[in-house]
Amino acid sequence: MVDTDRIVGAAKELGGKVQGAAGDLTGSSRSSVEGRYREAEGRAQDIYGQAKDTLRDVADNVQDYAGEAYDRGGHYLRDGGRAVGSRVEENPFIALVIAGAVGYGLALLLHGRR
Repeated sequence: MVDTDRIVGAAKELGGKVQGAAGDLTGSSRSSVEGRYREAEGRAQDIYGQAKDTLRDVADNVQDYAGEAYDRGGHYLRDGGRAVGSRVEENPFIALVIAGAVGYGLALLLHGRR
C-alpha cells in the first residue's frame, strides 16, 4: 500500500519542476525559486512517505516472524513436555532425585547460606 505522503509529495515535486521551468523560460527568478522550493518540498514529502512505507513493511514482517516464533515455541514446549513425561514414567526415582536437587539449588539461590 502506497502512503498518501508519497503521492502528494510526487505531485508537489512535479508541480515544482513545472513552475521552476516556467520561471526559467519567462525569466522570472521569483517563480523559478518558488518552483525549486516546491520541488524540494515535494521530494522531502515523498521520501518521508517512502520511510513510512518501509517501516510499515518491517513492522508487518516482525509481526509475522513473532507469530511464527510463538507457534514454534508452543510446539517445542509440547514436545518437551511429552519427552520429560515419558522419561519420568520410565525412571520415576531418578526424576524425584533430580527434582529434589533442583529444589535445593533454588532454595540456596533464593535464601543464600547463613
